[in-house]
Amino acid sequence: MNVPCVRVPRESGEETRKQLADADLLDHDHQISVVDGDLYIPVVDVDAVPSEFEVVEYEAPDRDTQTNPADILGFEPSYERLGDVVILDEDDDERAREIADAIVASDLRAETVVNRASKIKGELRVRDWDVLVGDSTETVHREYGHEFHLDIASVYFSPRLATERHRVVEQIRPGEHVFDMFAGVGPFAIPAAATGAEVVACDLNESAIEYLRENADRNDVSDRITAIQGDVREVATDYEGWAERLVMNLPHSANEFVETAVRLAADECVVHFYDIQHEDDPFGPGLDAIRDAAEPVFDVEVLEEKVVRSYAPHEYNVCLDVRLARRQ
Repeated sequence: MNVPCVRVPRESGEETRKQLADADLLDHDHQISVVDGDLYIPVVDVDAVPSEFEVVEYEAPDRDTQTNPADILGFEPSYERLGDVVILDEDDDERAREIADAIVASDLRAETVVNRASKIKGELRVRDWDVLVGDSTETVHREYGHEFHLDIASVYFSPRLATERHRVVEQIRPGEHVFDMFAGVGPFAIPAAATGAEVVACDLNESAIEYLRENADRNDVSDRITAIQGDVREVATDYEGWAERLVMNLPHSANEFVETAVRLAADECVVHFYDIQHEDDPFGPGLDAIRDAAEPVFDVEVLEEKVVRSYAPHEYNVCLDVRLARRQ
C-alpha cells in the first residue's frame, strides 16, 4: 500500500527524521526505507509537512514491532553505543555506509554514526573518525547513574569498560584518597568521588580535563575532585605519599609509570594496574614491574588478577589489583 513519505538524501536522513518527529508528523505504522541512497520517511499529515521537503507516494512496509538494523540488513551488524553516537569498526567503506543507513532507518536512537578511521594514536590516545551520519562527535554518555559529556574526536573513552570501572568503584570507601593517574573525562574519578572519596584526577590531554571538570559539576562532585592537566610524573611531586588507592588505566605503557605510582602511594595503598599482555603470561610482566619499583620499601600483595576482555588474538586486557604496604 502506498503511503505519503518525505524523500531525502540519506545524508540528511537523521536530521529530517528528527525534525518530523519534533513536529509529530512521523507515521509509526510504517517503516522508514532506504532505496538508492534516498530515505523514504512515512508521514501522517501531508499538508503539515514543511514546504522544503519533497513528499512522494511510496509502498512503505508495515511496522509490526520495533525495527532493528538487522531487520533491514539481513545480518547482525557489529557496533557499540556511546550516548547517542553509534560507533562502527568496518574496513569496507560501502559496508559501513550500508550499516549506517540501516541504523538511521531503524528504531535505534542515534544522532551520529561514525566509523573508525584509524587506530588509537599518540600520547593522548585519540583516533580519527569517518562521520557517516550527523555532524557532531560530541555526546553525553550515561553509566551507572553518572553522565559524561565528551567528544570522541578529542578524548579517549571506552564504553566497554563500564563493568570493570564499576567493579573498582564498588571497593572505594568514603574518605579514601584516590588518585586517578590517567583520568580522561572522569569515568573512574567521578563515581569514586560520588562514594565520598577525595579524588585527584590527572591527564595529559587538556581537552579531557576540561570535560572532566564539566562532568564533575554535572554530577555534583566538583567539591571532591581536583582535576590536573599535565604529566603525572611531574604532578606526583605535590602528592607523594598521599594516595590510598591508585588507578593506572593506561594499557601498553602503565609499566613506565610504576615508579611514579610508588611515589604517590601512602603507607598502605591499593593499586589497580591495567595491562595488555599475551595469554601465556597475562599478569606476570605487570607484577614484575610493580615489584621491581616497590620492593623492598613496600610489601606487594596480589589481591586479584582480573581478565577484563579479549584485546586481540592471544592477547588480553587485564587488571592487577595489588596492595602496597610500607615496611616498618
